[in-house]
This record gives sequence, C-alpha cells and structure tokens, in this order.
Amino acid sequence: MISLELDMIQSAGLGALALFVGMILTRKIPFLQKFCVPSPVSGGIIFSLITLALYVWFDVEVSFVSTLQDVFMMAFFTSVGFQCDLKVIRQGGKLLGFMLILLVLNITLQNLMPLGLTRLMGVDPLVGMAAGSVSMTGGHGTVGGFKSVLEGMGLQGAETIGMAAATFGLVAGSMLGGPLAEKLIRTKLKHEQIQPPPEEIDPAMSGIEIDEASPVNRTKRVSTNEQEFQQYAKATYFILLVMGGGVLLGRLLARTGITFPTYFGALILAAVIRNTLGLFKKEKSLDMDRIVSVGNICLSMFLGMALISLKLWQLQSLALPLIVILLSQVLMIALFAYFVAFPMLGRDYDAAVLCAGLCGFGLGATPNAMANMSAVCYKYHYTVKPFLIIPIVGAVFTDLFNTGLITLFLNLI
Repeated sequence: MISLELDMIQSAGLGALALFVGMILTRKIPFLQKFCVPSPVSGGIIFSLITLALYVWFDVEVSFVSTLQDVFMMAFFTSVGFQCDLKVIRQGGKLLGFMLILLVLNITLQNLMPLGLTRLMGVDPLVGMAAGSVSMTGGHGTVGGFKSVLEGMGLQGAETIGMAAATFGLVAGSMLGGPLAEKLIRTKLKHEQIQPPPEEIDPAMSGIEIDEASPVNRTKRVSTNEQEFQQYAKATYFILLVMGGGVLLGRLLARTGITFPTYFGALILAAVIRNTLGLFKKEKSLDMDRIVSVGNICLSMFLGMALISLKLWQLQSLALPLIVILLSQVLMIALFAYFVAFPMLGRDYDAAVLCAGLCGFGLGATPNAMANMSAVCYKYHYTVKPFLIIPIVGAVFTDLFNTGLITLFLNLI
C-alpha cells in the first residue's frame, strides 16, 4: 500500500478545486439544482470517488491534513453564533414556539432511534450517533464539528460515515417534503382552504413585485470596491477575534468533564456578543450581511475539503446497518411530520407547508426546506408565515439546540 499525504495548503487547494467542479456540475445538472445539493458536496463526492478508485485499483491511500479545514469550520459556526438574535423570537409568535418544540422532539428521536437500532444489530452505538441528528438535522457542517469527538470516543471513519449520511439526507429531505405536504393538503384540508379567490393578492408578494417593477421604490445603495473591501475585512476580523476567544472558552468548558464540539465555545461567545450589543442598541456595529457571507464562504471551503477526504472504503463493513438506520430516519420524520407536527401546527395550509419545510431541514438543510415550501406554494398559493418561521428556526436555533442535545447523548452513552 502506497501512502500519499497532501499538506494543509495542498488540501485546501484541492478543496477549492472540488468547489469549482461542484459549481460547474450544479449549473449543468438539473437534478442537483432540484434537490439543492451544495456545490462542495457534488464536487467533493467526485474527488472522494477518485481516491476510492486509487485505493481499490492501485493500492494508493490519499490522506489530507485537516488544519485549515478545522479553521474554516470554526469560522462558519462563529458566524452562526452571530446570527443568534433572541429578539427574533417575538417575530414568530406561538407558531415559532411550536416549531422549536418540534425541533427538539425531532432531534431527540433522531438520536434515540438509531441508538436502539444499533443495539439490536450489535453495532457500535457511535455509528448511530453519526447517522443521527449529527448528520440529519446537523448536516455536513455539524458532522465536521463532531468528527474529532466521535473519533476520540473510538469511532473509526466517523467523518466518512457522517458525510455519507448527510449527503443521503440532503436528497431524501428534498424528495420527501413536497409529496408529504401534497398528501396532507389533499387528505386533511378542505378544498376551499387551498384555493384563494382570483382577486387575492398576497401583500408580501405584491411588495416584492412593486420594488422590482418600479426603480423609484428601490432602496438606493452606493458602494465602491474600497467600501466593500472594508466591510468584508471588518466582518472577517470580528469572526477571527471571536474564534480566538472561543478557543479559550472551549478550554474552560472542557474542564467541566462534558464533551463539547471544538466550535462550541466560539458559537456561544458570538451569540453572547450579538445579544449584549443588542441591549445597548449597538448591534448595527456588526455588519451581519458580511459576517454571514464570510461564514458561508468558509462553510463552502470546509465542505469542499471535508468531502474530498472521505475514505469511502471504510463504509464497506457498515453498509447494511447504515442503510437500515438512514431509511428508518426517513420513515420516522415522515410519520413525525404527518401525525405530530401537522396537528400541533394547526392542521391548516400553513401547517402543511411548514411540514414540507420540517422534512427539508430535518433531513437536509434550511435551503432544502425553503425549496420544498416554494414548490408547494408554487402549486397552490403563497403564504407568509412559513417563510418567516423556517429561516429563523433553521439559521438561529437548529445548531444551538442540536449541539446541546448531541452533547447530552454523547455523554450519556
């Protein structure tokens, strides 16, 4: 067996190349657009298949140094922490509260069920955790955050298992949401509830149309290249500063004896800073648009590097147990959305649309949820509340709640 190790710069460069390849594939292949598969995922899978071929046919094992991958991952979760504005709870009202309860219940079930299945199949329970909410609700980003924790607890190939499960979840979440909402609408709702009168014009959509049609109503934005550079530089400095403080906070948290992911300290510190500034009406000093953009750039780089480093040959011995767990996850969230979420959310059209969104980010990511809801609304009619609720739950609360519950389960098993 020949071992070929790429250093951290080469690993980052190949991750960026995978990202560019994924962008080309996404533009050319409608399937990838339909299911909202991120470009780093589609491109990274190509490279991981190449390394698999090298391993199987030529006895060459390619390995990567993950130093910069970990930096990009922490930067992304720091940007997530900055998005945690507690005041947004008021915008969603009671419906947001119900969605948060459903989120916690879903995450709990996503971990309990695979742990039970691994016990029945005689498989390491850490495999169940890797295919639980770490990869389902959490997605590729959370897999990267917990890979070192799972590997430290003894799960070989934790990242490969988690990334494979997360990729499956992306596709499954997009395929499930629309049909489930269609079933709910056709069987649970009255016909008049989903057919608005011809003269109805949704005020939210009307406002968007006016802004697009009339230049007079558009907000004028004057920006130069130098201003853009300064804004992005400031956002980057904020993220790096909090990352440094977050590492120190993470070391303090580690002394409690509780297992936390490496990014948790930075995420919490960013959330505290955001809400502390909000108390003094200074939150505008944080350029959130730029912070989110920098975070998303780092997420893309992290995913590109993570996906190219998958060791797919490590899945051979776990193929059947993993398939059983993942199919069970899809069945579980379908039943959960149909019999629990829909009644709790009000048994109306908004509830059906929200269930489509729940399947999207419960198995994949927030963009999947938005795509699911858009497809349902395109067929029937637009509704405002789901498009306010889901981004708040997906962007602000999912990672916070998921990280806490995963940490709890890991410390109990």
